[in-house]
Amino acid sequence: MGTGQRRDERARAIPPRVAAQATALCVLLAACMTFLTITVTPATADGTGGCTATRGALVAVDFGPFGGPVEHGCDLTPTTGYDLLHDAGFSTAGTQHDGPAFICRIGYGAFDSGTQYPTSDKEPCVLTPPATAYWSYWIAAPGQKDWTYSPYGAMDRKLKDGDVDAWVYGGTDVQGSTGKPTFTPDDVRGGDPSGPGPGGPTGAPGKVDTKAAATWLTGQLTDGERVVDDGATTPDYSLTADTAFALAAANGKSAALDKVTGYLAAHTADFAYPDGTGQAPDATAVARLALLAEITGRDPRAFGGHDLLAALTANVCAAGPESGEATPGCTAKGDFRASSYTEGQALAVLALLRAGVTPPAAAVDRLTRLQCKDGSFTSILIRSGEYCDPDPATTGLVALVLHRVGGHEDAVSAARAYLGGAQRADGALPGYTGSTTGSVNATAYAAQALAALGDTTRATAAVGWLSRQQLKSGGFGFEEGATDPAVYATSPAVLAGSGTSLVTLTTKATGPTPPPTSPSGTPTTPAPAPGAGPDLKKGVAYLTTAANLRQGQYYGDGTTSGRADFGLTIDGAYALAATGLDNARLRGIVDFLDHRGKDGAGRTVDDWTNVGTSYAAAGSLGKTALLAEAVGRDPRHFAGHDLIAALDKAVCAKAGTGGDRACAAKGAYTYAPSVFAQSLAVMAQVRAGDTTSAQRPIAYLESLQESSGAWPSLIPSTKDSDVDSTAIAAMALDLAGGATADKAVAKALTWLASRQLADGGFPGTAGDSVNSAALAVQGLSLDAPKYARQIAKARTFLASQQNGDGGFAVAKGGDRRSDLRASTQAVGGATGISFGTLKRSLTGTSPQPTPSPSGSAPDIVTTGDAGGTGDSGGAGDGGAGTSGGGGILAATGVQAGALAAIAVLLMLAGWRTVAVARRRTGTGSGR
Repeated sequence: MGTGQRRDERARAIPPRVAAQATALCVLLAACMTFLTITVTPATADGTGGCTATRGALVAVDFGPFGGPVEHGCDLTPTTGYDLLHDAGFSTAGTQHDGPAFICRIGYGAFDSGTQYPTSDKEPCVLTPPATAYWSYWIAAPGQKDWTYSPYGAMDRKLKDGDVDAWVYGGTDVQGSTGKPTFTPDDVRGGDPSGPGPGGPTGAPGKVDTKAAATWLTGQLTDGERVVDDGATTPDYSLTADTAFALAAANGKSAALDKVTGYLAAHTADFAYPDGTGQAPDATAVARLALLAEITGRDPRAFGGHDLLAALTANVCAAGPESGEATPGCTAKGDFRASSYTEGQALAVLALLRAGVTPPAAAVDRLTRLQCKDGSFTSILIRSGEYCDPDPATTGLVALVLHRVGGHEDAVSAARAYLGGAQRADGALPGYTGSTTGSVNATAYAAQALAALGDTTRATAAVGWLSRQQLKSGGFGFEEGATDPAVYATSPAVLAGSGTSLVTLTTKATGPTPPPTSPSGTPTTPAPAPGAGPDLKKGVAYLTTAANLRQGQYYGDGTTSGRADFGLTIDGAYALAATGLDNARLRGIVDFLDHRGKDGAGRTVDDWTNVGTSYAAAGSLGKTALLAEAVGRDPRHFAGHDLIAALDKAVCAKAGTGGDRACAAKGAYTYAPSVFAQSLAVMAQVRAGDTTSAQRPIAYLESLQESSGAWPSLIPSTKDSDVDSTAIAAMALDLAGGATADKAVAKALTWLASRQLADGGFPGTAGDSVNSAALAVQGLSLDAPKYARQIAKARTFLASQQNGDGGFAVAKGGDRRSDLRASTQAVGGATGISFGTLKRSLTGTSPQPTPSPSGSAPDIVTTGDAGGTGDSGGAGDGGAGTSGGGGILAATGVQAGALAAIAVLLMLAGWRTVAVARRRTGTGSGR
């Protein structure tokens, strides 16, 4: 960096450094045979005595419905919600259908000799339990007074000291607004309700005058093109670049910005290669220039005659001084050479991400290793064992970058907590450790990070404080009370006041993703919906990576059992069919299912559909048949079965009585407790020409529509209004046709459009949900001309949630890791193609080998990899749940917490983050 203003700020902000200093791995093995309930036994309980409100994690299980007490447990070294249960002394059992992932029974040694409840005479745990009777999962953060229905499966919930969990047997609605524990988190804490973290800020809101600030910045430019420090004769390229960022944020594309950008392009060699082009570049300077190119729509591979991206990737340190072969400019392995400061490391990672280049893993890892124990990040590229001095501004920047990288939610959450704890009541943050004076630079970066992470209250307070620091000239000083404006402080304040950051700032309008074409000739499906949508090619690459698509044929269920998540696997196939970008991988999945290939646990798709048994799940049957129809296979001869005949047999003639849960109503399907399952089965029958047998199911689906135009999630109706269910029901009825169906579809689309959020997203259980937005695009595309504006906004929203690896987050403002289940829906949904009309020819592809069940090939699992059985959706949450492919699949935005039924339904639906619906222990449930 090396500018006068930067040096002055650091001199005040960085006290002397001093030296200082620095897991347990638990492997849970679960094996299961078809129709054998899997039980996980507990470890020795820690007991609640060792845990406090700030040390360890606590869990409570209410055995009241079974005549028992509320039992408590503790884990002094918490990892996940699933492990917390077992480490605290509880045992669990999964379902035959879903495996250990979905928690169906819980037992505790001190109650009834460890008997697991509900007992088998009450709940066989074959399929996912109903939403009216299952173990629902509730969570509370440190200091939180009320319970929140968990948007994650227990395996996906990453615990920290002070967290509290609860499991309650009974029923919930889709939103988790009913069925809460009768005790509070403080009751579990044992009268020690105090938790870390201050109260929220109370500072008044305010608005930064970004135009005035931009005008002041423009006035600081010599010849309108460069910043020259007072007393200097040479340009300050770093501050010039910062000025360009601020002008882009305040005014967008402009002549002033073009002039500054042109000047920097012409002086790229001077800025980026201060020691000559034959030497390693200044990584921070290269990153700034690359970001400016990306923000203004220029090519970072040819900016000022230099390939800036290659300059970064070619200069990552292989080792530090400890290797004995120190490279100049390298402090440790993973450093970008000559970065010196954490800021440069973060900007370099971000520059690569924004250009679509995956940053070197070592570089990202290095960034995470600069985090201090309190969650902050140090501003200096320290070595292991050196003093880690918290820096609020750096913490804000790194939190933004790691949030964009994805997969580092623990680090990001810790950084967010640090920023919240460092924020004063008036919204300001100090510039360095020990300071009590509000810093403009620190507060600006914190505001950007807090806004991106969904902490709008704190972000708003921070911007409000900044607005009160703006000087009459329009500029900002370094800290509160300053009278002299500085470029260094003004630039980040403008970005914060504009509601943007270097992660999202842009002046160009990108065009829509080109429509996919069939390699065999004419496209067989409509062009993608309008809007600046996600990068489908990168999305498909993520879905088909070896770490996700195991043996090239199926997605795992998130556990170590080797079980496939068949529902999620079919979701992936739908996405590949919709895009047409990898028909070879699509065929691999289809052949695996059609030939009844066995997963690592020896299971086939039959074990998911239960075809030919008394537990045949119509939603799963319909989902499988629909895939066969989409790729030109015969659903009457698929996977060795006549799936259409099986669906005919699954149509209920009347509602079940007593304890019979198979049929919810006349016209429903067996074991299809959701609108999603009903819709999938209807589409499969209609596409097969089985319209006569489908009439009762169609009529029943129509009867479930509410007066608003929406559909509920579950069957029988719980009277909730759900985006995902409404979209899929509209697709089914659009395919069925008829006057009644047409009116229902029109009404449904009107309701869907009314549910769109300001950012283009749609509400789901997980919040501003990727899953819901994708399904809404498919639904609204049934009348694309009328809803073109809403579709375009939703596609832009989906693009904003895509990570550098091509995958998608579950929801905006939540865990930024790429989630496999959310990604399958986002990729397919972004095309706007209805499941009712989806078609992809496999002509020209070759047969794919069917893997053996032994797992001779390694079962590769990556962080967050999982996906639940893709099928089930019973009770809202009983599953431990896990995210698919690198994310929290449990909260994909469907009914996440929803219900067991949901789970089933999820199971069926596979794509809704069924996880939601049943927090599958290690896998998310599918629709």
